[in-house]
Amino acid sequence: MSQRGKIEEILEVRGITLTFGGLNALTGVDLSVPEGAIFGIIGPNGAGKTSLLNCIGGFYQPRKGSVRFLGRDITRLSPDGRASMGMARTFQNIALFKGMTVLDNIKLGAHAHLGTNVFSALLYSPGARREEASLREEVENNVIDFLEIEHLRYRTVGGLSYGLQKRVELGRALAMRPKILLLDEPIAGMNQEETEDMARFILDIKEERGVTLVMIEHHMGVVMDICDRIAVLNFGVKITEGAPVEVKENPEVVKAYLGKSH
Repeated sequence: MSQRGKIEEILEVRGITLTFGGLNALTGVDLSVPEGAIFGIIGPNGAGKTSLLNCIGGFYQPRKGSVRFLGRDITRLSPDGRASMGMARTFQNIALFKGMTVLDNIKLGAHAHLGTNVFSALLYSPGARREEASLREEVENNVIDFLEIEHLRYRTVGGLSYGLQKRVELGRALAMRPKILLLDEPIAGMNQEETEDMARFILDIKEERGVTLVMIEHHMGVVMDICDRIAVLNFGVKITEGAPVEVKENPEVVKAYLGKSH
């Protein structure tokens, strides 16, 4: 704990080993993510990056090791349980309801915080109506405006460009009011303008909203520019971790990416 009572390491991964059919996807991986940081996880294709994120998010159960979040062991906690603690996630493949509007997709992220029970919601009681109105106001003011998509709030998601759909998915995650946000290739497939916008939003999420971010990304320019700390995986093993300038010059990292020594 720090002098101000904050948890210095908001997320700790210790000795994570994950096996699929006798093949180790991850072997003894350790991570320590400082509170308030943008933490990058990089590595060649097949290095185990998404598998590690799935272990952190609770979608995979590791064979060995532990995951601690906010000082609590969450290794066996469900994804819903982790979400209720303040862990949100975006996915490599966009996971939106394409026939719904931008507003309704983003509101889904905030519904985890509604206090009305299922019967009140089905009957649309006065209490449920008030809570729904409050939820909508929060989403519109705190998420849609923040992501600069207020002009799209009533548009159907399926008719939006790929880059805007990724922004909507980020909005749904933000509506969950996360303490930590797991991003799986948030910039992949974007053009230059979309890439710059997304990098700016990620920085703003850290600076303005105080959210810690763990990010998998192949765009090395963005990773080196915005991450505070980076871990590198190769064949399911962490080969180094450090500040961007240290990682960039590490011979093992060069070898992993280029297949040869520096």
